[in-house]
Amino acid sequence: MSSPRKQVILGAYLGGVNHHTAWWDPRAGSQIDFSSFEHTARTAERGRFDFFFLAEGLILRERAGRIFDQDVIGRPDTFTVLASLAAVTEHLGLAGTINTTFNEPYELARQFASLDHLSGGRAAWNVVTSFDAFTGQNFRRGGFLDPADRYTRAEETLNAVRALWDSWDAEDIVADRAAGRFLARPDAGEFAFRGSQFDISGRFTVPRSPQGRPVVLQAGVSPQGRAFAAANADAIFSPYGKLPEAAEFYRDIKSRAIAAGRAADDIKILPSASFVLGDTQAEAIEKYHTIRNEQVTGQTALILLEQIWNRDLSGYDPEGPVPAIDPDPDAPPIIQGRAFLHQDRFATAARLRQVAEAKKLTLREAVIDQFERGPLVGTPARIADQITEFVADDGSDGFILGSHLVPWGLDEFVDQVVPLLQDRGVLRAEYTGVTLRDNLGLPNVRSASVPAKS
Repeated sequence: MSSPRKQVILGAYLGGVNHHTAWWDPRAGSQIDFSSFEHTARTAERGRFDFFFLAEGLILRERAGRIFDQDVIGRPDTFTVLASLAAVTEHLGLAGTINTTFNEPYELARQFASLDHLSGGRAAWNVVTSFDAFTGQNFRRGGFLDPADRYTRAEETLNAVRALWDSWDAEDIVADRAAGRFLARPDAGEFAFRGSQFDISGRFTVPRSPQGRPVVLQAGVSPQGRAFAAANADAIFSPYGKLPEAAEFYRDIKSRAIAAGRAADDIKILPSASFVLGDTQAEAIEKYHTIRNEQVTGQTALILLEQIWNRDLSGYDPEGPVPAIDPDPDAPPIIQGRAFLHQDRFATAARLRQVAEAKKLTLREAVIDQFERGPLVGTPARIADQITEFVADDGSDGFILGSHLVPWGLDEFVDQVVPLLQDRGVLRAEYTGVTLRDNLGLPNVRSASVPAKS
């Protein structure tokens, strides 16, 4: 008897804080109206996706002191959007990106536990950090953190939040049947947490939520980030969309999780991916090149390179060669508010020059070639094969999918690719779990949750 095929985890995200969104397309809708969030979430649920993911920016990004003209201004608050989506979906997980640097453990624990209750056990927290004074100027704390301390604070924040979630047990709520109500035990919700970042104690006001603990997501590429995610996260966003580097990252994170005393399957690896569908492979490739050429304008290419060079490159021709000068990491940042994804500026710049020379690419073409994380391009059958094979080969446990067309782009994937994944036996035909943890195949922590209603 053959073993069951590895199941594919699918998440959906709604773009809007980068150049990937085709806001100029006449078919594009609003990126801040609730109708766009609702349509994307309902479509993902129709496709039996595991969760909807919402990124968040805490400040309007700048280049040389001027706001990026490609960013969405006015993105609604994460918790407000996710709580609203809980009312219009039934099974879809709801994942929000919330910063540990500028939020207190008590409020984070309360907000996510509340979302978990309101959604019936579908909440997830993407844990992120920040250290720069540019972002910090919007907050009381400012950018006080040394970069080396950001994971210290993030880990203490997460540990404190979990201590608050765990301050309630199932037996802390006692049913008073005669009075027709539930009563809390006298010591329910009591907590105390002390560390280098926090010294807090009190009583947590939200009873144990349906999942026991909401799902924790994280992204980390550096050794410190990988270690933090492997020890703490239920899922980690991978930056690798191509084999074999994706498989190496997969093995590394799983081995780190085992070293931290966890099972390898206790953490899921999920790269983000875009997709372009066509009736033939040639048509899909042509559409992909058209979209990428529209997304990466000359101005966009220069801005993306300025993140690496940390120099004003506006005098360079996007259709000319990659700059021969070296980056200047010690200069004041020319780009503010964007996460820096490249660990070594000099090595990254050298690689871009080498690729451009070897492939005879212009600056803009080199950016298109090197900044794409492995798009899914082809016929519906080919993309279904790509996803199935990539997951089966342990490149990941699934994908976080987004479309360049907001909010309608995901419909095409759900209508044409999802049925093929279901036919291949790698994607559920119906939801079988009660909570997001159930659907993701994560360890069950509901044994300490609130008693089920009778």
